[in-house]
Amino acid sequence: MAWTLYSVPATKRTELDAALKDDRVSRQSLKVREASAMGGPSGATYVLIEGAADAVHRADELLTPIGTKLPAAEGEPLYRRFKDEEEAASAGMGLFFTEE
Repeated sequence: MAWTLYSVPATKRTELDAALKDDRVSRQSLKVREASAMGGPSGATYVLIEGAADAVHRADELLTPIGTKLPAAEGEPLYRRFKDEEEAASAGMGLFFTEE
C-alpha cells in the first residue's frame, strides 16, 4: 500500500479540506493531526494519505501547492507514530468490548 505524508500550514486549512474532498483521495485512509501533538512545529498540520498508488499520486498533485511533502528521513518515523497510534486505539477498543 502506498502512502504520502505532508506538513501543511494551519493558514491553508481551507485549501487542505478542499484537496481531501477530491473523489479519489477521499476514498483512501486519511489521517490529519496537529503537528504539535506529534512533536512537530506548532501552526502546522500533518496529513497522512494511505491507499492505492494512483490515489496517493493524485494527493501529491493536490497537496504539493499547499504543503511540503516530508522527506523519507522525517516521514518514516512519523508514519510509524501514526501507525502506532492506530494500533493503540484498536487495542483500547478491544479492551472496551471484552467481558470479565
